[in-house]
Amino acid sequence: MTGEQIKNISCVIIVKNAELTITKTLNSLKKFQDVVVYSNISTDKTEEIAKSYKNVNLVQGDFIGFGQTKNFAASFAKNDWILSLDADEVLSDDFIFNLKKENLKENCIYSILRTNYYKQTQVKYCWGNDIILRVYNKNKTAFTDKKVHEKIIQDGLSTSFIAGAIKHYPYSSITDFIIKIDLYSTMYANDNVGKKNSSPLKAILNSLFSFFKTYIVKRGFLDGYAGLVIAFSHMATNFYKYMKLYELNKLLA
Repeated sequence: MTGEQIKNISCVIIVKNAELTITKTLNSLKKFQDVVVYSNISTDKTEEIAKSYKNVNLVQGDFIGFGQTKNFAASFAKNDWILSLDADEVLSDDFIFNLKKENLKENCIYSILRTNYYKQTQVKYCWGNDIILRVYNKNKTAFTDKKVHEKIIQDGLSTSFIAGAIKHYPYSSITDFIIKIDLYSTMYANDNVGKKNSSPLKAILNSLFSFFKTYIVKRGFLDGYAGLVIAFSHMATNFYKYMKLYELNKLLA
């Protein structure tokens, strides 16, 4: 791939109320000619910010779970090649440079290194770094239909790594953790009702183990107070997702 502009890859972002992060995200995508921002009726300045970028196609629509919403948003892309991003992720110049040089193959999905931050501080232990699949051809694959923890389907496809990084800024305050605890636990329960068993004991044991794993085994205490907040949020998410599933299963009985 040559030239200054990235012409044959569309960047697709689903978003709701991300005014604190989306400017950095969109600033990092100025070399992409087609950026789809799919907004789930944001009530802050997210859509106003998106409209100010000439390369952005703003689409409004319902949120039907992460997997299905990402697939629907990709249907608005002008290109077959999709780079899937979140509204709190920022592409590095190194990744864009290497992506432009890459000879993309249709039967391959491409991964990237992601570094994670709480506010502006890198979280090295609780989260660490991820290798995530993010570039794919929408004629060959898509995301799973899971409402949460969705992944690109790899069946019959190879994978390749593109050097560079995505910087991930998922939380700007403790309030963000609280909001996402409720969101993710609800989606997990709705996605697994009637499929998985749960109980108050399972909720307690899983939540305690989650805290122990994050704060002690992964040495999250070395991340300072951010590590404590993250470990506790993991614990709370696990407790509420199993309790919500328990309640929903009881309604089916």
